[in-house]
Amino acid sequence: MYILNIFKELSKGFSTTFLIFLLTLVLSIPLGMVIYFLKHNKNKLVSSITKIYISVMRGTPLMLQLMFVFYGPFYIFGMKSPDRFFAVIVAFVLNYAAYFAEIYRGGFKSIDSGQYEAANILGLSKWQTYKNIVLPQVFKNSLPAMTNEIITLVKDTSLAFAISVTETFTLAKSIANRDSNMLAFLAVGIFYFVFNYLVEKIMNKIENRYNYYR
Repeated sequence: MYILNIFKELSKGFSTTFLIFLLTLVLSIPLGMVIYFLKHNKNKLVSSITKIYISVMRGTPLMLQLMFVFYGPFYIFGMKSPDRFFAVIVAFVLNYAAYFAEIYRGGFKSIDSGQYEAANILGLSKWQTYKNIVLPQVFKNSLPAMTNEIITLVKDTSLAFAISVTETFTLAKSIANRDSNMLAFLAVGIFYFVFNYLVEKIMNKIENRYNYYR
């Protein structure tokens, strides 16, 4: 069937889409935690710069950031543009790390101050308090918001087409132009729906695992 042939052609971009998704997730989740702590650093300069960074990342379109990372070195500094795939990963990681940092902020705010005091009375160091008491709860409380952000990431991978990275949406657009019909877009829509469905199921299982009171 024609639709099966389209899926076969689109499969060449599936691995790129998945790699963008995976690398962004693996790198931005821990980086978001680093950014959170930098934002709340006692050094006002560090804290202010981090706040500006988060504001810029959240206040401007990801596609614009992607183009800035790819074209910026050439037009601003006269340097060679970076590898297209590398530019995608850098832009995505910097963007999503800012969002995860704000998600963690909500997670930290949900921790009662009494838990810090109790840990101090028990003689736990600051590192032990964060490692054994605070961070597990922050992760648990942040999971619903993280799930929404991860689902958005699946869809945002399609923005890589803006700098001609050959991922699933780029191929679908090429096939649609070649064949002058919408079936390629229907096929890619099914792909993103299934991808997000699987992500949602996995994240729900993780949330249920950390739901101690059910």
